[in-house]
Amino acid sequence: MPKNRFEQVDETQPDAITLRLSSGEDQAVGTVTCPAALTEGRFPADLTAGPGPAKDAFRHAVKLANEFKAAVVVVDPDALWEAEWGELYRPLD
Repeated sequence: MPKNRFEQVDETQPDAITLRLSSGEDQAVGTVTCPAALTEGRFPADLTAGPGPAKDAFRHAVKLANEFKAAVVVVDPDALWEAEWGELYRPLD
């Protein structure tokens, strides 16, 4: 079965669920941003959840993406992505 693919970006995207990974004091942490525009009125404003453990943030991002039929993109300046989550790629310009 092929791995899921996630696009790496440099900033929060207005048309996707954005998972932002960063280094915490003793572990990788993540925040998840869901633009209100993706929620068909269920959220009155953009929602940002976290920070929390990176794996939990990843799971939350995927859950939101499945619920709202949206893509997940990843901001990962510290290269904290875990290979078990899928393939992280940058599109060719």
